[in-house]
Amino acid sequence: MTDYRRIEDCLSRTLGLHRRPVAVTFRDSPPAEVPQFTGTEPAGCSFWRIAAEGRAFYTVPSHHYNCAVGSYTHNIPLPEDRAHELDQTLAFMTGIGYLSMEEIPAIPRLPQTPGAVIYAPLADTPLDPDVVLFADRPGRLMLLEEAALRAGVKSRVPSLGRPTCMSLPAALGNGLVTSTGCIGNRVYAELGEDELYVVVAGEHLARIADEVETIAAANAKLAEYHEERKRSFTQH
Repeated sequence: MTDYRRIEDCLSRTLGLHRRPVAVTFRDSPPAEVPQFTGTEPAGCSFWRIAAEGRAFYTVPSHHYNCAVGSYTHNIPLPEDRAHELDQTLAFMTGIGYLSMEEIPAIPRLPQTPGAVIYAPLADTPLDPDVVLFADRPGRLMLLEEAALRAGVKSRVPSLGRPTCMSLPAALGNGLVTSTGCIGNRVYAELGEDELYVVVAGEHLARIADEVETIAAANAKLAEYHEERKRSFTQH
């Protein structure tokens, strides 16, 4: 398996990341070597926060039932006695002007229901991840996107907004996506107002990591170049 510990170390050190990248893997059945999550959380994106804090674990579909929208993007059908919660949530959101029903069909979803979702800090992932979540300041994640461009990984979709959880299936289909987040995610995942997400398909991560040091060094040189031009051409 790829040395994800080396990759996390390289990315965190070179980009100056404040948060640990989170590896997310979708499987048909739970892995034997990973503990199951115990307890409840209000939303699937809560698990991102827990993994970033250092825990590796897996969830099953029932762990995601408390967020109807997250269950929708993860293609997890709610049980019959809770199936009405998606309509209720969407009615509430449309009623307060947060979204329109016309937006719903365009929201990316996983192609099939996962039997288990494995979350872990990137360095500790027990399996090759399907997607890797980066949450940090825009200036740091700018370098990650530029490294992706240098590696030939180009997003085919514009920056995403609500709901944040759609960025996972969107990254699977597009290689890399940027998400400005949503208010629910900012509450549940404790994302700061000065932070956003870049989500990378796992298959591209090693190639992107190989370009990060080159991009960071180039940006440092360009910063000096632009600072000098600023001093030279600024007149009052």
